[in-house]
Amino acid sequence: MAAQINCRRVYEAISPSDGRRVLVDRIWPRGMRRQDARLDEWLRDVAPSSELRTWFGHEPSRFAEFRLRYRAELGDAGHHEATEHLRDLADHGKVTLLTATRDIERSQAAVLAEWLTHP
Repeated sequence: MAAQINCRRVYEAISPSDGRRVLVDRIWPRGMRRQDARLDEWLRDVAPSSELRTWFGHEPSRFAEFRLRYRAELGDAGHHEATEHLRDLADHGKVTLLTATRDIERSQAAVLAEWLTHP
Protein backbone atom coordinates (compact mmCIF):
# COMPACT_ATOMS: atom_id res chain seq x y z
CA MET A 1 0.00 0.00 0.00
CA ALA A 2 1.41 3.39 -0.99
CA ALA A 3 1.82 5.95 1.74
CA GLN A 4 -0.71 8.76 1.78
CA ILE A 5 1.28 11.85 2.67
CA ASN A 6 0.12 15.44 2.35
CA CYS A 7 1.80 18.74 3.17
CA ARG A 8 0.04 21.75 4.63
CA ARG A 9 0.75 24.92 6.53
CA VAL A 10 0.29 24.51 10.26
CA TYR A 11 -1.72 27.75 10.27
CA GLU A 12 -4.45 26.29 8.02
CA ALA A 13 -7.67 24.97 9.51
CA ILE A 14 -7.64 21.30 10.44
CA SER A 15 -9.26 18.96 7.92
CA PRO A 16 -10.95 15.62 8.58
CA SER A 17 -8.79 14.19 5.77
CA ASP A 18 -5.50 15.11 7.51
CA GLY A 19 -4.93 11.80 9.27
CA ARG A 20 -1.97 12.04 11.66
CA ARG A 21 -0.83 15.67 11.88
CA VAL A 22 2.94 15.91 12.29
CA LEU A 23 4.86 19.18 12.58
CA VAL A 24 8.21 18.79 10.80
CA ASP A 25 9.79 22.16 11.59
CA ARG A 26 12.74 22.43 13.96
CA ILE A 27 11.42 25.70 15.41
CA TRP A 28 7.91 26.22 16.81
CA PRO A 29 5.71 28.26 14.40
CA ARG A 30 5.72 31.97 15.15
CA GLY A 31 2.55 33.26 16.78
CA MET A 32 0.93 29.84 17.20
CA ARG A 33 -0.20 28.62 20.58
CA ARG A 34 0.44 24.94 21.19
CA GLN A 35 -3.19 24.14 21.91
CA ASP A 36 -4.24 25.77 18.62
CA ALA A 37 -1.89 23.64 16.48
CA ARG A 38 -3.90 20.44 17.03
CA LEU A 39 -0.90 18.22 16.32
CA ASP A 40 -0.47 14.54 16.91
CA GLU A 41 3.31 14.92 17.05
CA TRP A 42 6.16 17.37 16.66
CA LEU A 43 9.15 15.64 15.05
CA ARG A 44 11.76 18.39 15.14
CA ASP A 45 14.57 15.85 14.64
CA VAL A 46 13.35 15.13 11.10
CA ALA A 47 13.79 18.79 10.11
CA PRO A 48 16.84 20.07 8.22
CA SER A 49 19.82 21.09 10.31
CA SER A 50 19.90 24.69 11.48
CA GLU A 51 22.88 25.29 9.20
CA LEU A 52 21.06 23.99 6.12
CA ARG A 53 17.85 25.83 6.98
CA THR A 54 19.75 29.10 7.44
CA TRP A 55 21.69 28.62 4.19
CA PHE A 56 18.48 27.91 2.24
CA GLY A 57 16.62 30.91 3.66
CA HIS A 58 13.58 29.91 1.54
CA GLU A 59 15.31 31.30 -1.57
CA PRO A 60 13.57 29.64 -4.54
CA SER A 61 16.82 29.68 -6.55
CA ARG A 62 18.48 27.51 -3.88
CA PHE A 63 15.72 24.91 -3.64
CA ALA A 64 17.27 22.30 -5.97
CA GLU A 65 20.50 22.32 -3.96
CA PHE A 66 18.58 22.41 -0.67
CA ARG A 67 16.62 19.34 -1.79
CA LEU A 68 19.84 17.42 -2.49
CA ARG A 69 21.47 18.44 0.78
CA TYR A 70 18.37 17.73 2.86
CA ARG A 71 17.87 14.29 1.29
CA ALA A 72 21.50 13.54 2.22
CA GLU A 73 20.84 14.68 5.80
CA LEU A 74 17.78 12.43 6.03
CA GLY A 75 20.09 9.43 5.66
CA ASP A 76 22.42 10.40 8.50
CA ALA A 77 22.42 9.02 12.03
CA GLY A 78 20.99 12.20 13.54
CA HIS A 79 17.78 11.83 11.56
CA HIS A 80 17.49 8.02 11.66
CA GLU A 81 15.14 7.56 14.62
CA ALA A 82 12.79 10.35 13.53
CA THR A 83 12.66 9.24 9.89
CA GLU A 84 11.99 5.63 10.85
CA HIS A 85 9.17 6.74 13.14
CA LEU A 86 7.70 8.87 10.36
CA ARG A 87 7.96 5.96 7.90
CA ASP A 88 6.11 3.78 10.40
CA LEU A 89 3.34 6.36 10.75
CA ALA A 90 3.01 6.61 6.96
CA ASP A 91 2.91 2.83 6.62
CA HIS A 92 -0.09 2.70 8.95
CA GLY A 93 -2.29 5.46 7.59
CA LYS A 94 -2.60 8.94 6.20
CA VAL A 95 -0.08 11.54 7.42
CA THR A 96 -0.09 15.30 6.96
CA LEU A 97 3.28 16.98 7.30
CA LEU A 98 2.85 20.44 8.76
CA THR A 99 5.17 23.40 8.35
CA ALA A 100 5.03 27.13 8.95
CA THR A 101 6.68 27.78 5.58
CA ARG A 102 4.60 29.83 3.14
CA ASP A 103 5.91 28.10 0.01
CA ILE A 104 4.83 24.51 0.57
CA GLU A 105 6.06 23.33 -2.84
CA ARG A 106 9.61 24.45 -2.01
CA SER A 107 9.78 23.38 1.62
CA GLN A 108 11.36 20.69 3.73
CA ALA A 109 7.87 19.17 4.10
CA ALA A 110 7.65 18.68 0.32
CA VAL A 111 11.13 17.14 0.19
CA LEU A 112 10.31 14.90 3.13
CA ALA A 113 7.03 13.74 1.56
CA GLU A 114 8.86 12.93 -1.66
CA TRP A 115 11.61 11.11 0.24
CA LEU A 116 9.07 9.01 2.16
CA THR A 117 7.17 7.97 -0.98
CA HIS A 118 10.16 7.70 -3.36
CA PRO A 119 13.35 6.99 -1.35
